[in-house]
Amino acid sequence: MNIYVGNLSPNTTASQLRKAFEMYGKVDGVSLDNRPRNDDAYGFCFVVMPFATQASRAIAQLHGTMLRGNPLTVMESQVTV
Repeated sequence: MNIYVGNLSPNTTASQLRKAFEMYGKVDGVSLDNRPRNDDAYGFCFVVMPFATQASRAIAQLHGTMLRGNPLTVMESQVTV
C-alpha cells in the first residue's frame, strides 16, 4: 500500500520516517520531498508498505501523532508512486 504522509517538519529525514513506520510492519520504501513554499517550509512523503493490514494499522496509529514538532497527516495515497 502507498501511504501519503504530510505536514512534515523540514528537518525530518527518510530514516526517521522509516523507523516510525517499521514499528507497524515491513517498509519497502520512503520517498521524501522537502522544499520551501512561500517562506513556509513544508514537506511530504510517500511510504510503501507491502502488507495492507500492517499499512492500515500504521495509518491508524500514526495519523495526528507528533514528529519533529509537527502533527502528521497520514492516509492511503490516491496516487501511485
